Amino acid sequence: MTVAVRDKNNTVEDFPGASNVTICPAGYTLTTGTRTFTAGTYTIFGAYEVAGAWTNLPSTTMVVGAAPTVPSPTPTPSGPTAGKTLAWSDEFNAAPSPSVWNDSTTSSYQYGNHNPSDNKLDWITPSDVSVSGGAVTFTAQPGTHVLENGNTSWNTGLLTTEGTSGGFQVKTGDYIETRVKLPTGMGAWPALWTWKNGNGEIDSFEYHPDNPNLLEFTNHVNAASDYYTNASTINPGQWVTIGTYYGANSVQWYVNGVMVYQDNTGVGSTWSAYVILNLSVSAGQYHPAPSGTTPITFSADYVRVYR
Repeated sequence: MTVAVRDKNNTVEDFPGASNVTICPAGYTLTTGTRTFTAGTYTIFGAYEVAGAWTNLPSTTMVVGAAPTVPSPTPTPSGPTAGKTLAWSDEFNAAPSPSVWNDSTTSSYQYGNHNPSDNKLDWITPSDVSVSGGAVTFTAQPGTHVLENGNTSWNTGLLTTEGTSGGFQVKTGDYIETRVKLPTGMGAWPALWTWKNGNGEIDSFEYHPDNPNLLEFTNHVNAASDYYTNASTINPGQWVTIGTYYGANSVQWYVNGVMVYQDNTGVGSTWSAYVILNLSVSAGQYHPAPSGTTPITFSADYVRVYR
């Protein structure tokens, strides 16, 4: 048993005096030695070994001193919600309200409820969005519709603020955040993103299980993107908190409260767009399509917007 620590470069920075501890029937109290860390962000987790095989326990982030940041051309909040208040949210304690979410169509899809030209097998199906235990779950499963390109669809779920009586839009200066459980099924393509008038697209994240430790961040308004990889916090079946600050001159992306990328291009001072949270299904051109018929799921704990 040990208490493990890794820095941003995955260098071993374990606490001393905790390795090779044997757990016996009488029990054991683990007390490590002390050590110092230079300023930075670390991943800390317990781990145990059975018959030569190590198993890592859930990890947490440890920040020592000032967290490293990328120099910003504009004033940067000391935290993603600094000086802001909660302006809009859904905690998913009840079924999505029609005044808040539209679950049947989006203008971002060529045919409203499906979009084969974007290498998606999606057929938006309201019954594939469900709420239970304070989380919303999107389920993708084989469908019966034949798409325009000849592929057979998968029924799946999507929620958007477009086309609702509330009509909520995020805008320049807002910070959006969600906590999601990344899917495990091959072909899954979950995302939190924005759309309006044929574009307005900022991808808070996209994820594909064939790249199990990678999140995709993209600004389609003023072109910029990043592949963020972290094996400690990004894994199939793992919960992770992802946020985006829509800066006029620089969009910033946060993972578990720590800024990991900013694009230095921004969205401009007058940008606004609708919110989309969904589970798409890859058709196989860029990422593998599902290899069988087993349903795929993706869950979110909440979506919150601060301004």
